[in-house]
Amino acid sequence: MKGDYQDLVDEISALLGAPATLENRDFRLIAFGAHDSDDDLAMDPVRTRSILTRQSTADVRSWFEAFGIARATGPVRIPAAPDAGVFRGRICLPVRYRGIVQGYVWLLDQEPGKPGPEPAALDAAMEVAQRIGVLLAEEAKAGADLSREFLAVLTAGRGWQQDMAVAALRAALGPGGDGLHAAVCVTPWPGEAPASVPGAAAVCVVPRRGGGEPGGAAGPGAGTGAGPGREAAGDPALAVLLRLRSTDALAPALAAVTRLLPRAARATGPAGATGQATGGKASGGKASGGSAGAAAVTTATATARGVTAGVADPVRGLADLPAAWEQAVAAARAAAAQPRFGPVAQWSAIGPYRMLATLAADPVDDPAARTLLAPTNRELARTAEVFLDCAGQAGRAAAALGIHRQTLYYRLARVEQLTGLDLDEGEDRLLLHMALKAARLA
Repeated sequence: MKGDYQDLVDEISALLGAPATLENRDFRLIAFGAHDSDDDLAMDPVRTRSILTRQSTADVRSWFEAFGIARATGPVRIPAAPDAGVFRGRICLPVRYRGIVQGYVWLLDQEPGKPGPEPAALDAAMEVAQRIGVLLAEEAKAGADLSREFLAVLTAGRGWQQDMAVAALRAALGPGGDGLHAAVCVTPWPGEAPASVPGAAAVCVVPRRGGGEPGGAAGPGAGTGAGPGREAAGDPALAVLLRLRSTDALAPALAAVTRLLPRAARATGPAGATGQATGGKASGGKASGGSAGAAAVTTATATARGVTAGVADPVRGLADLPAAWEQAVAAARAAAAQPRFGPVAQWSAIGPYRMLATLAADPVDDPAARTLLAPTNRELARTAEVFLDCAGQAGRAAAALGIHRQTLYYRLARVEQLTGLDLDEGEDRLLLHMALKAARLA
């Protein structure tokens, strides 16, 4: 497939007499033509970075998208902008299939005053771009067609059944199955799997098993009638197997996941709370108010509607894929339990929830913490959690809670009465802290 793209890019370069580059719709480099020009402007910072790192920055993407390339059906001319690192104008050929943009072919435009490509040559180049669109769409569809094999790996029991499922998926993926991948969980996911996800080797919808639901509890006491969480039976989740270039290049995977959240949010009903946009700041002229701003708004909407995602550590090959899926599920649950992690949480960044997510598959019912976790004691539960989060330092805890130290001591004494625990004892503190954190996942 890679060779096919290169041949088509070379064909466009020959038609238009200029080196072309092909990027997918996420601005990840797929193929590029040879540069044999002595013109220093032929390799400006934006083009150089795209080729060397095989991707463009979010700001560059927003700047180019502001010219309407995602909606265009024909060539788009984009003027030079030295302040943005674009020293030479561009000609963008949108790569579409059945009306859906699949990627972009980029060429350097002629300098002002010099004639550009003839209309007939541009028309011929657009025909080649359409052939590229067919290939990109077929590649994306191939990932969706592996949903049955992918689902079998994620739901098979341990042992020979799982080994057979992994072998079947590896055979279906071909040589790509031995590459680097990241498992992703998006929950709740209403409806069917999307027809395509950029960069995905396979996608499927996984029925959620009993136990903690990523869209559930908002803190200690939730799940006992005190919180707005969903029932533990839970909603299905979207599973995505994303291809990676290296273990330290997760940015494209995280970007792809973030763009999935609004799809789930649109179908989960109105927000139950007001979200606050946390997306990246747009910069660079036309990028202001463009797609970067829109992404921030939709991400906030997804957060408000309880949609979260978890990303597992990268794995090479498929043997560790079931364990990676468990990591992704745990990270999604942690993102729902702790807003500071979300809405997209990486397994490597969720700290103690890596362990708690595996221990708290069922609602917490420790006898020592049972009374404290009742709805009537929510404020005491929060006080105890903050105190333990602050390593038992009364001054820090009182400041974090906005109360006087004497009020803190009174509440902690009540906690000890309700739980029968001694907060001067390390093991008692550990038990209570684990119970409070695990309650967020219930």
